[in-house]
Amino acid sequence: MALFLSTQVNKIDKKGRISVPAGFRSALAGQSFQGVVLFRSLRFGAIEGCGMDRMEKLSQGLDNFVQFSSEQSDLSASIFADAQPLPFDPEGRIMLPELLIEHAKINDAAAFVGCGATFQIWNPDLFSKHQLEARNRVQKQELGIRIHSATKQEDKP
Repeated sequence: MALFLSTQVNKIDKKGRISVPAGFRSALAGQSFQGVVLFRSLRFGAIEGCGMDRMEKLSQGLDNFVQFSSEQSDLSASIFADAQPLPFDPEGRIMLPELLIEHAKINDAAAFVGCGATFQIWNPDLFSKHQLEARNRVQKQELGIRIHSATKQEDKP
């Protein structure tokens, strides 16, 4: 499984190409599709990104809905119809589609933000604001992550 970590800001060249961070490319190295899949975020003014393996898992998740239901159709139209598989060029760059650039309000640079199994691409200034607000919510709510182990040894006295 791909694991995307850290935040890196990269410049967009005059042709609309941007270098995908080396760590992100390494996380995707074992996949059959050598590139990324991007689509407009449903929650933020950002771009959602992942590998083809994650898109396959999302597709399988649609099977949890009734075939041809409104929910399945809406999710499919919002994610899969919008998804852009973008191959890496020899230098590890991708060409960001104009629709995605406009959605994320990206100008001359973009922040690649690791989100674990997925990543996001943001306007760097908008991400800084979002990250600060998110950290404040985490601290206020005292949120944490429960780690589940396969053996549950740490739960035993």
